Amino acid sequence: MSAAGAIALSSVVVLVSAKPKVRLIKVVAKKFEFVPGEIHLKQGETVTLQFTAPEVPMGFNLADFNLRADIVPGKVVSLELTPDKTGTFTFLCDVFCGTGHEEMSGTLIVT
Repeated sequence: MSAAGAIALSSVVVLVSAKPKVRLIKVVAKKFEFVPGEIHLKQGETVTLQFTAPEVPMGFNLADFNLRADIVPGKVVSLELTPDKTGTFTFLCDVFCGTGHEEMSGTLIVT
């Protein structure tokens, strides 16, 4: 390999390894709450929200960021989010999951 090729290759390696790692946030949707119920992010920070539901089918709806998913027991659902605005936003279960469904919500806080 030529010296120029080695330099080019090392530059590529540096660029690939400099890519920031996406933070994984595991969220459990269970009767009748999201755990965690409050998620803190920084504006522009990319995260993967990874959902599971141990009991019954649930939904996740974060309308302010146009994010929605069905969460089915036994499956893992992942959504990527990069918030482009700051504030406090409510997410909720939008699949009827029982008598406590109406109170099932959480908060996303973006600074």
